[in-house]
Amino acid sequence: MGKGIKVGDTVAITATVRKRVTEDRVSVLIPSYDQPHSIVDSTPYISSGQKIELTGEVVRVDEDTVTVGGKDLGITVKHSAVRLVTSYVAPKGKRMVHKP
Repeated sequence: MGKGIKVGDTVAITATVRKRVTEDRVSVLIPSYDQPHSIVDSTPYISSGQKIELTGEVVRVDEDTVTVGGKDLGITVKHSAVRLVTSYVAPKGKRMVHKP
């Protein structure tokens, strides 16, 4: 799933809701991320086991892992845990013409 992922791409990770932690935060399980993680979500009707999609920008790519940053993210997961949403396209610069 994570083939062709590069720095700057926008990717999605499907997480599973564990429980509501506070009024505006929920605890989620993220595939291949073996630590607890909570995100901001003030949706009033969210239930344990519900799937949600987290999106972020790729900030680092290693041989078998991808680091994703964003509003609620800052995690490193395996390539198989991410799905490409938008590929990054570098801006094209203007070509300067020198006149004698």
